[in-house]
Amino acid sequence: MKERRKIVLYIAQSLDGYIATEDDSLDWLFRMEGEGDNGFGKFHETIDTEIVGRRTYDWVMEHENGNYPSKEKKCYVMTGSTTVKNENVTFVNNDIVGLTNRLKREEGKNIWLVGGGELIHAFLEENLIDEIYIQIAPSLIGKGIPLFKRGDYEIDLELKDISRYNQMAQLHYEVKK
Repeated sequence: MKERRKIVLYIAQSLDGYIATEDDSLDWLFRMEGEGDNGFGKFHETIDTEIVGRRTYDWVMEHENGNYPSKEKKCYVMTGSTTVKNENVTFVNNDIVGLTNRLKREEGKNIWLVGGGELIHAFLEENLIDEIYIQIAPSLIGKGIPLFKRGDYEIDLELKDISRYNQMAQLHYEVKK
């Protein structure tokens, strides 16, 4: 039997649990002393599809001068608003359960849940995440966008691996279903 594709959250956070500052800045993360790409390249080879929240997508487009960096991957941007067309991404109006079920049935590699906070929260509340990789940066930023918001979910995890990339620590969990 063919193994189903997985929804995998791969994300970095500050030691105090934030994925960005209140104004969506990731400057604190880019100051960290990692090792190479901190394992991202190896992870990126395991996926062929990305699901991204609209604010995260807009941030990436602004910081990449309008060039989406993963043109070789299928990308779905979750949004509640109407959007302009883009040849590199498909905009989807918030049907995360339908999209997830459809993508998991298709042939392919795993699916990267990129972020941000609101999208991650919605996936947690629907229990749609299969694996979680968290890169922990040695930084305290005090306030910002939390990785895990308070919500109506309770999810048990199994620790699969711990890796170190210079000053970055990576935890890999599998969601117990």
